[in-house]
Amino acid sequence: MAEQQKQEEKLWDALKISAYVFSTGLLMFTALVNFISCSQFIHTSLPSPHATGAALVPALAFWGFNGILMVADITGKPTFITRYRIQLGKNDPVDTKKLCQAIYTALANQFLISLPMLVAMFYIMKWWGNTFSKELPTFQWFLVELSIFTIIEEILFYYTHRLVHHPVLYKHIHKKHHEWTAPIGVVSIYAHPVEHILSNTLPVMTGPMIMGSHIVSISAWFSLALITTSISHCGYHLPFLPSPEFHDFHHLKFNQCYGVLGVLDYLHGTDRVFRQTKAFERHKVLLGLTPLSESIPEEPKKAE
Repeated sequence: MAEQQKQEEKLWDALKISAYVFSTGLLMFTALVNFISCSQFIHTSLPSPHATGAALVPALAFWGFNGILMVADITGKPTFITRYRIQLGKNDPVDTKKLCQAIYTALANQFLISLPMLVAMFYIMKWWGNTFSKELPTFQWFLVELSIFTIIEEILFYYTHRLVHHPVLYKHIHKKHHEWTAPIGVVSIYAHPVEHILSNTLPVMTGPMIMGSHIVSISAWFSLALITTSISHCGYHLPFLPSPEFHDFHHLKFNQCYGVLGVLDYLHGTDRVFRQTKAFERHKVLLGLTPLSESIPEEPKKAE
């Protein structure tokens, strides 16, 4: 009876946090959009309906995906998700006080930093001659753009990420993000404002700015980037999704696996320790339903 009551309390906490996330996010976004719409200068200078979509779609994708993960983090259910936990025994359940702090920071970063940067991005692109044509890009061209965006993000994220790991910057900036040694999805944008600008936002925005991309391409790319980084931080190695083992190991060890794709880590040798671990063996797309923590378990620790 007591166990059932405890589970109900966890579920209620999860529902309250999820409701808070969605309502706060929508209220903040609506307020900002209304503020922008009231400005005649911005209204005549930007493709405001498209800019709104470019911000709203990625935000909803991020919070929708992470809302599901947060329910699992708090309640331990559904077991279809939680049985795929990477760091066993961690965040089981997640500390709700830490989670609320992460949510506050993520919302602040998203709406007080990313959104104004998005508006500035459209100004710059318009100044560079982008007419924001209503004609949609072809699927083939979008794939070309996506490849270029990914390469640019990998280069910029890897080197800015290593930069904030410099002892001077780490202490004052990046340490905040690494408070979570066993990360969860929403922690992907839980960061110091300087880091959020330098490592989270600019690497994703730079590609579309250089390419003069269509609003639809920008919105799709931002959504994909947010979902991908959420998967990398989620703490679960789920079937048929990209492996989060690489970045999860970075949070565990701090000095390995700085990039997104791992190409620059391989070239710079910043994944050598990772390659000698069971986590590296598990770093693949899970095509079955048996958790890799079971099929490729950690070696038992030797008794001293």
